[in-house]
Amino acid sequence: MARLFVYALSLAQLVRGLPHFESKRQISQLRDSYDFIIVGGGTSGLTVADRLTEAFPRKTVLVIEYGQIEYATGAFDPPQTIWGGSNPNQASTWRFSSLPNPEMKSTQATVMVGKVVGGSSAVNGMYFDRPSRFDHDAWQRTGSPEFDSSEIKWDWESIFPSFKKSVTFHAPPEEFVKKYGYTWDMAAFENTTPIHSSLPPFLWGDHGIVRAGWKDLGIPSVRECGGGDKTGLCWIPISEHPITARRSHAGLGHYADVNTTRSNYDLLARHQVTKIVYPNGLDKGPPTVMVRSLADDRTFNITPKAEVIISAGAIFTPSILLRSGIGPASVLRDAGIPVVLDLPGVGSNFQDHSGPTIIWNFTKPLNLTDPTPDAMLDPAFAAKALADFNAIPARGPYTLAMASSAIYLSLASMSPNGSTTIANQIRSLVTSNTSASYLPPDIRSSPAMIAGYNAQLLALASFYEHPSAPSVEVPWHTGQFLRLFLLHPLSRGTVRLNRADPLEQPIIDYRSGSNPLDMAINILHTRYMRTILNTPTFRNLGAMETGPVPTAQSDEDIASYIKDSYTLSFMHPCCTAAMMPENKGGVVGPDLKVHGAKGLRVVDMSVVPVLPSSHLSALAYAVGERAAEIIIREWSGRE
Repeated sequence: MARLFVYALSLAQLVRGLPHFESKRQISQLRDSYDFIIVGGGTSGLTVADRLTEAFPRKTVLVIEYGQIEYATGAFDPPQTIWGGSNPNQASTWRFSSLPNPEMKSTQATVMVGKVVGGSSAVNGMYFDRPSRFDHDAWQRTGSPEFDSSEIKWDWESIFPSFKKSVTFHAPPEEFVKKYGYTWDMAAFENTTPIHSSLPPFLWGDHGIVRAGWKDLGIPSVRECGGGDKTGLCWIPISEHPITARRSHAGLGHYADVNTTRSNYDLLARHQVTKIVYPNGLDKGPPTVMVRSLADDRTFNITPKAEVIISAGAIFTPSILLRSGIGPASVLRDAGIPVVLDLPGVGSNFQDHSGPTIIWNFTKPLNLTDPTPDAMLDPAFAAKALADFNAIPARGPYTLAMASSAIYLSLASMSPNGSTTIANQIRSLVTSNTSASYLPPDIRSSPAMIAGYNAQLLALASFYEHPSAPSVEVPWHTGQFLRLFLLHPLSRGTVRLNRADPLEQPIIDYRSGSNPLDMAINILHTRYMRTILNTPTFRNLGAMETGPVPTAQSDEDIASYIKDSYTLSFMHPCCTAAMMPENKGGVVGPDLKVHGAKGLRVVDMSVVPVLPSSHLSALAYAVGERAAEIIIREWSGRE
C-alpha cells in the first residue's frame, strides 16, 4: 500500500506541476560537466537514466528532451465518450504523414510518437504485451556468426530477466477474475519497479463474443503470454495503475518517482540535440553534443566525461545521426552533409506493423447483461462512468485502454501448405540473388545492406514455417471488428532528413507491400480470420460480413479489399539503427555501441533488427533495462 500511496502522490504532484518535478529550462541551470548525456527522455532513455543514477550516485546524468513534462491521459480517459476516439487532453505528440505508398493505392501512413517527457509510453494505446521467444532468437541469429563470440546476448533467455525487472504487475481482484476468466503467472514479473501494469476491472459486454468465437475455432487459451510463448488466446495487461486507473509511463516511473531522491539526475526539457561532433576524430570519444534551445534558439555544446547515449526513438535517432554525418554516404552527400562515418543502415531497415480490418454486423439481438461501447453516448451512462473513474479504486469503462485481449497465431497453424510456400519463396529471394531489388533504391547497391537483408529473410523464412512463431496478432476490445497485424513484414522503408530543413521532421517512406510476399501473407491471414464468422457463436447471432463482402473469395478480390482497408501504421516504428554486424548494414553491436564511433551508444527501438511479435512499449523498457545493465557493468569495472 505504501508504494500505491507514493504513486498517487507523484501523480498528483506532477499534475500540479510542483517545483521539484520541474526540469531544467536554461543553460545556466546546468552543471559544469556531466558523466553521461542521454539524448531523449522517452521510454528507454529514462529507464537508463534511472538505473545509472541509482547505480552511480557520484556520477551525473543529463537527459536532454525536446518535449516537456505533461500530464499523460490514458488511451480512454474523460472527456472522451467514444471509445477509440481521440482525447483533447492527450500529451503532446509528433504526427507524421509518410510519402504516398504506391503499392497501397498511394495512401499515406500516419504515425504518432510522444513529444513529451516519457516519450511514446505517455501517449500510446497502453497495450503491454511482450515479444515471443522466437523474436529474440531470430534477433540473435541475424547477428550470427559475427556476434556469436560476444558475451552479451539478446536471445530470449538473456533478455527475459530484463522484462521481469521492468514492470510491476498487479493481479486483478478475485471478483473480476471470476467474471472475466483472467489468467496470469506471477513468475513472469519481479514487481520491483514503479512502472505498473494490470488487467482492467471492466470489459465491454460483447468482448466475450469474440473470445467464444476463437474458442469455437479450437484456438487454445494461454495462461501467461508474457513468458515467451504466446501462440493462442491471450490476456494482455495494460500500462495502468490498478487503483487510480491512470496511465503508468516512463515520465512518472523513471523520472518523477525518483528525481526527488537523486541529486545526480538532471533533465533539460524543451531543447533539441542538433547533432553530435567528433572534433578530434571518431576514436577520440565521447563526442560533443550540440544543443539548441526551443525557447530562444540559443545553442551550446556539452561533452560528457563517459559517453553519449542516443535514445530519441526509431524516427529521431537516425535523424540525429544523419545530421551528424553518420549514415549512408550517398544519402549524406545528396543532402550536402559531410560524411563522418559511412553506416548505410542508419535510417534504413525501417519497419512497422500494418494490416487490414475485418468488419461485420450482428443481425440478431445480443441479449447482453453488460453494456457495449455505444452506451457511452447515453449522458447518464457517461456520467456514471466518470464517477466510477474518479472513485478509489477506479472502476467502469474509463479503466479500459485500447485492448486487453488478442490472439497470436503462426502462419503454419493457419495454413500449413501456405507457410511452406511462403518460406520457400522467401529463401528463393536469397538464393536467386534477387532480394536487393526489394530494398529502397538509395541502398539497393550496398553489399552490406543486401547481406543484412538476406540474413533477416532467412531468419523470417524459418519463423514463418515454425508452428509456434506468431505471424499475426488480432487484438480486440469489442465484438464489432478485427484488425489483423502483419507481425513480420518483408518490406523495408527509410527515414531520411528533410533537405529543406534538416532540423524539422524527417521524411518517412513506408514502402509497405514493396515486397509482394507481404500481400500473399496478408491474404492468408485474412482468409483464416474470416472463418470466425462461420463459427456457431457468430452464426447464432446472425453475423454478416461487411468487409470484405462475402462475395470476395478470389486472391485478387481479397487483395483489392486489403489495399482499400489497410492501416499502414499501427504506430510501432522500429529498426532504423539495427543491432547487426557492420558488414550486414548494422549500426550498433550487442553492447549497443555505434560501430566505429567511440563513446556513443543507441538505446531505443531503432536497434531492433527485425520487427517483433508485439507492440513496442514493454520491449522499450526491457531494452532500457538491459542496456543499463551493460553500461553499469562496463563502468563498474573501470571504477
